[in-house]
Amino acid sequence: QVQLVESGGGLVQAGGSLRLSCAASGRTDSTMGWFRQAPGKEREFVASIRWSGGTTYDEDLVKGRFTISRDNAKNTVYLQMNGLKPEDTAVYYCALRYGSGPSNAAAFSSWGQGTQVTVSS
Repeated sequence: QVQLVESGGGLVQAGGSLRLSCAASGRTDSTMGWFRQAPGKEREFVASIRWSGGTTYDEDLVKGRFTISRDNAKNTVYLQMNGLKPEDTAVYYCALRYGSGPSNAAAFSSWGQGTQVTVSS
């Protein structure tokens, strides 16, 4: 059974940066992704990265500010977030799926507990 543990969230001022990490255990030859959920809103896709390194972004959401990467030797995926805005405030979740599929929450079978990101204005 895969376990995902996120870290790296926190409080940052608008325009600042944070790097989120997600360490995975178990079978990890998979696509891993980042989602976020703000209070009162649905969970939304941010980015994903395949085992091969190919990436997918919600371009309207990240607008070139976020970069997803992974270190397969460490079974870890990262989300580098630059130019943070107050509207980026949310709980960020790491997720994993095997095989191909759409970039929505239902397609991912394993989830971390989430890490809070708060951006002050």
